[in-house]
Amino acid sequence: MTIKTDALIVGAGPCGLFQIFELGLLGIKAQIVDSLAHPGGQCTELYPDKPIYDIPAVPYCTGEELTELLMKQIEPFGAEFHLGEQVTVVDPADGGFHVETSAGTMFHTKTVFIAGGVGSFTPRKLRFPEAEALEDSCLHYRVRDPSRFAGQQVIVLGGGDSALDWAVELAPSVASMTLVHRRDEFRGAEATAQKLRELADAGRAEIILNSVATGLEISDGQLTGVAIKSTADGSTRTLEAEQLLVFFGLSPKLGPIAEWGLDMNRKTLNVDTATFSTSVPGIFAIGDIADYPGKKKLILSGFHEAALAAFAAKAIIEPGKKIPLQYTTTSPIMHKRLGVEEAEA
Repeated sequence: MTIKTDALIVGAGPCGLFQIFELGLLGIKAQIVDSLAHPGGQCTELYPDKPIYDIPAVPYCTGEELTELLMKQIEPFGAEFHLGEQVTVVDPADGGFHVETSAGTMFHTKTVFIAGGVGSFTPRKLRFPEAEALEDSCLHYRVRDPSRFAGQQVIVLGGGDSALDWAVELAPSVASMTLVHRRDEFRGAEATAQKLRELADAGRAEIILNSVATGLEISDGQLTGVAIKSTADGSTRTLEAEQLLVFFGLSPKLGPIAEWGLDMNRKTLNVDTATFSTSVPGIFAIGDIADYPGKKKLILSGFHEAALAAFAAKAIIEPGKKIPLQYTTTSPIMHKRLGVEEAEA
């Protein structure tokens, strides 16, 4: 069975979710596909607790809270989600596109919106043969539940924002916190690095620079220690550890999008900034995957891109029809779906 729709969104991160809202204001119901098992994209998969400060009228929220707010905002528009599926085929067909997913779901859609960031992100992992068996028990590439580390000996490998953020966040609740970084300078925010230095001065954390992990010590299937080597003098030692957090960065994989015949700039898609159309009419790109002169990879920028893409899509879905600019304060669609009476003129 093929699902017929006017709009198919690929990617359920913040920009993809907001695209539902902008389409909904124009009376367009969307289907949305994401390879993750839940909406939110990077915000919920990688940085659920990381603070976000630049969402208009929201002074502060976490990535997870932003996703919850967006999900609430799009409720009136009844978008249908297809999670845990990756789009594998996009072919022109009958004035639109035939789209298939890895789960066998098929669509015929008039327009496609690519909002998939820069593809799926895979953490760069430890290349030790014994590491894989420890994943999610005592070796972690992301933090889902900070409380599980309370009272334990924790080592963090890395020197970027994620490593610094979690070392500072967890230090007050763990038995011991040690951060090991291969360089003598951090790559993350200096303000966070300073907080970690202050924790070290207070005896709540230890910082070891110019060192790399060379092996893991395991007893009865549990991590007991991490062997490290100094890159300065070659000396080695073993640090006691019950939990290991590894933040070596992320490897983005664009996946099948790279094979759709779109004009690309390395791992991004070139777009027209008036419509955010790609080189194929009817296929739009917003968010981090869209590229144009002056591009800034901000959620705020992606929201703007979603608005203009929605208007351009409306012109394709209903050709020749004038598209009035709908303000949310006067939108009959919003009034009807939210049960709000229109203000008297």
